[in-house]
Amino acid sequence: MKVSLISPYEIGRQPFALAQPAAWLKTAGFEVECIDLSVESFDSSRILGSKVVAIHLAMHTGARLASQIIPKINQIKSVQAICVYGLYAPVNEEYFRSLGCEYVFGGESEADIQSLCESIRQKSPTDHLKRPRTSLDKLRFVRPDRSLLPDLDQYSRLVLADGTVKTVGFVEATRGCKHLCKHCPVVPVYEGRFRVIPVRVALDDIRQQAEAGAEHFSFGDPDFLNGPGHSRRIIEKFRAEFPNHTWDATIKVEHLVKYPDLLQFFADSGCLFITTAVESIEDEILQKLDKGHTARDFRKSLALLRKLGISMMPTFVPFTPWTTLNGYRDLLKEIVELGLVNSVAPVQLSIRLLLPRGSKLLQSADRDIWLNEFNPELLGFDWTHPDSSVDLLQKSVQQWIMDADSQGKTRNEAFMGVWKLVHQVLDMPSPELEFSDGAAVPTMTENWYCCAEPTISQQIELSDQVASCVTEVCDEAA
Repeated sequence: MKVSLISPYEIGRQPFALAQPAAWLKTAGFEVECIDLSVESFDSSRILGSKVVAIHLAMHTGARLASQIIPKINQIKSVQAICVYGLYAPVNEEYFRSLGCEYVFGGESEADIQSLCESIRQKSPTDHLKRPRTSLDKLRFVRPDRSLLPDLDQYSRLVLADGTVKTVGFVEATRGCKHLCKHCPVVPVYEGRFRVIPVRVALDDIRQQAEAGAEHFSFGDPDFLNGPGHSRRIIEKFRAEFPNHTWDATIKVEHLVKYPDLLQFFADSGCLFITTAVESIEDEILQKLDKGHTARDFRKSLALLRKLGISMMPTFVPFTPWTTLNGYRDLLKEIVELGLVNSVAPVQLSIRLLLPRGSKLLQSADRDIWLNEFNPELLGFDWTHPDSSVDLLQKSVQQWIMDADSQGKTRNEAFMGVWKLVHQVLDMPSPELEFSDGAAVPTMTENWYCCAEPTISQQIELSDQVASCVTEVCDEAA
């Protein structure tokens, strides 16, 4: 029996969340097709004949793109079941059921996907799988099967400070997160829990990607130091086997401050940069988001990483219901003063807080001031800033960043444009900024972001790509 696994979008990374269920299903005797719409077209000839189609929703963008193709997949006669799984599946359960997805799996989904496929193959009842399912059971992880996915060189690459380009592999060491940041999409699903992927499985995955040409590895855990001992064991074995390969990870500011000795070990073991969700430099906003760190912690962690020779890639959610124009301007000044202009992807300056169903911020005491109704097209709740000039600035910054990207402007040029915009909205002269090009830092060719409304130009292009495939699906399914 044929099963198709689809990933609409995952920040330009070869998806572990397709490779892992693919390994389970192939071992169980299923014919598996993997389609990654971020780097390849939706060729309907590949999905025809499938009895089950499972779509992974790793990101808000992926969920929106999936919504465009699900009604068309419903028209393919062979398909008996469509399921969505991943972080953005359970929080959008009602919406995806309205599109015809009877199966919505959250959390650790591989066992549920396999159970669904077995039930269809055996023609046995599946009603128990139609109920809301968010499993956090410990799974028997196996070596991911990446043989059905596009080659690594089709995904996001790493550009070093000297211009060298490296092929990037993507590894997961844990799933979920033990923290409860109120804006985070992981929290409604995992509720402060995380699951460890065995060291041997992570190393097997690294080996197969190294054989396929990966020279650098990104650990895609929501937080690489949820299990610090586990992470250290993986890096010890990684470094021993691949002494010339480099890596990066995502780590909370809170953990950067807490584990300085471990960061020293990472620096000695090939860590080039760390992505960290700073979100804001205002302690009041950080408290509302329950981030677990302060602005002072951010500066302290930055100084520590620089001392160790590790670059910091901070991410922000600069537009929230509590952002002020002066606060936004202060953020820009801080980025300049800390020498981070080249380390902050321009899209980070335009990000607007996303509020999907299940967001803990929907319980904010002041929500009646800014919260609006659920918007099905957005797959989130609309909100309006109490100061309309802040929303105006966000839209202006968003458009400027998109235009700057299409025009090939440097990060400095894009930043200068944003600096001028905020002063225009403040109706005051724009002071000259004194900064040089700054030190070059390693960057990915596709930007990391989350908790934001998807508005960057690349996502628009992805939407166009998926839409252009829809007609093809309809024609061949008829």
